[in-house]
Amino acid sequence: MPKSIQLRIILEQPYPDVLFGLQKGKGTGYKTVQKQTFDGQDLQFDCTANLKGERDESPDFLGESIQGLPLNRFIYINIGASAGQHFTHWNRRLKVPLRGITWAMIDKLTDGAAIRLETRVNGRGKDGTPSCGTVKPFDGWYV
Repeated sequence: MPKSIQLRIILEQPYPDVLFGLQKGKGTGYKTVQKQTFDGQDLQFDCTANLKGERDESPDFLGESIQGLPLNRFIYINIGASAGQHFTHWNRRLKVPLRGITWAMIDKLTDGAAIRLETRVNGRGKDGTPSCGTVKPFDGWYV
């Protein structure tokens, strides 16, 4: 069994002039890394997820960027002030779930058929402002 897998979140058409970044750590001691703003290209955030659990159970994940409880793990994308941007009224986090990742998908990474799992999420909410809260709808992860 592999010890870790690579994940990539692609944030599509995020709100301009706002800082986005991957949250590393938990609570008040977190850091925001891979900070980016929209320049006409979708944003990409990469992290490693350490595998936990046995093959007779659903995969579980741990790591510096992995949040939440077993069977409900997720990754935060920090937005605006929560990403360290000063002088902005945006202070949000986007919660990208890890649900739907299967052992079959992980096996494709370990047999060399792929190098990572990816997901695509909308960078703007229905009202056109930066997305926040849990990603909805969530189309899941793919190899």
